[in-house]
Amino acid sequence: MTDFTPTPEQQACITAARDTEDNLLISALAGAAKTSTLVMIANALPDTNMLCLAFNKRIQLEMQQRLPPNCTSLTLNSLGHRIWADSTGRRLTLNKDKCIGHLRSLIDGLSKSEKEEAYDSFTEILRAVELGKTVGYIPSHHYLDAQALMRDEEFYDWLDEEPTDLQWDLIRKVSLYSLKQAWAGEIDFNDQILMPTVFRCVFPRYPLVLIDEAQDLSALNHAMLAKLAKGRLIAVGDECQSIYGFRGAHEDSMQLLRERFNMRTLTLSVSFRCPQAVVREAQWRAPHMRWPEWAKPGEVRHLTEWSADDIPNDSAIICRNNAPLFSMAIKLLKDGRAAEVVGNDIGRYLIRVMKKLGDASMTREAALAALADWKERKLRKSRNSDSVHDQADCIKLFLKQGNTLGQAIAYAEHIFAIAGPVKLMTGHKSKGLEFPHVFFLDEFLLRKDQQDLNLRYVIQTRAQETLTYVTSEAYVSSRDADDVSEGGGSTDEEDVED
Repeated sequence: MTDFTPTPEQQACITAARDTEDNLLISALAGAAKTSTLVMIANALPDTNMLCLAFNKRIQLEMQQRLPPNCTSLTLNSLGHRIWADSTGRRLTLNKDKCIGHLRSLIDGLSKSEKEEAYDSFTEILRAVELGKTVGYIPSHHYLDAQALMRDEEFYDWLDEEPTDLQWDLIRKVSLYSLKQAWAGEIDFNDQILMPTVFRCVFPRYPLVLIDEAQDLSALNHAMLAKLAKGRLIAVGDECQSIYGFRGAHEDSMQLLRERFNMRTLTLSVSFRCPQAVVREAQWRAPHMRWPEWAKPGEVRHLTEWSADDIPNDSAIICRNNAPLFSMAIKLLKDGRAAEVVGNDIGRYLIRVMKKLGDASMTREAALAALADWKERKLRKSRNSDSVHDQADCIKLFLKQGNTLGQAIAYAEHIFAIAGPVKLMTGHKSKGLEFPHVFFLDEFLLRKDQQDLNLRYVIQTRAQETLTYVTSEAYVSSRDADDVSEGGGSTDEEDVED
């Protein structure tokens, strides 16, 4: 049971859940206690068998501990896994790397020139295969009974980077192999959603389905939910936090739910996370956002000059792009502050790219030239030039920290391995987290499109006490005076930010 009195808005949600049969869409702003509200709704319906769906294991375990016994808490993946196992009658084997070996075997059978091209784009091919699973792609002329969301033409046009004929052939072949293995009982995490959604399966029946983070549902998630929610549906989300369009989330997910399931809309507008100053700062995006009467005043600052001494240990430095964060990690390390880069997926990818630039003994100048060639090739094929520029800027930072490519790679690996009390992360990585002190780095990098407007709001509303706007250019290093007196050097700050 909850240990506090519901707000009037929370009570309205509880009453609607208890006293009506309406499908409910609860629009909950950042920090508005949506999880607690779902728990109160579940407690108000002790005789209803219900399913609560969460987006990740951490939230699912939290919900499982807090929800009453009549509520089953699952992630979308674990639900899909159960359904696919029951439908195929097989004991499933989870193998997250199942496509890697098959792609290698396909490439090894190619001619020398084709093999070189394919291995050079190995990561990109695998990414496309996995992306296809998240958007419901099934190769054309195969599995004709599947309810595919995309076939060849739609998926080809949807890819960020236009594949070559060879890459496209490998994407299709690996995708088909993955489908065949899934039918045989070998699946990966993305198969857990894809397979039961696009193929005919028997879904469990629950009188009530609760779903969290409704704004992040992809088209494939919507299709899965349509097969599952044959009874009543109560969904919670925040349209202002819809920021995952780049990985398949539907930008109008909550509106689609509202229309498809004829949902009545309720609101949770009181942020229990953000202080008064931060709530006022976020009202440009959510004008109805409010704070409770006991909220701290808080503070929003704009620093024209800042240093490592201004950053408390329990802070997060958040930026739209990776390159400014990596530059800041280098600066803070040189100033004696351990800063942890959150999310190592981009780190692994960048190091793989660096290793492909040449031999470890390659000079810095040669590596920078190889990087320029890599960037030019990527830009010719890419439909997302911003991402390519950011990746190249990140690698350039590391190349300038060593005399050889090998030294630069070792330095990058060191930066990504650091654990520390100050966290560095992109706005996308920060969603779902909160920190006493948030430093919003290089706000000007945000664009004016809907996704970036939402991203600005997400970054602002991570702050529990202070929100501070800073720029990379305004950072003052404790080493600056020494650098000037020594005449600079090959890795001085000007060089790093070049």
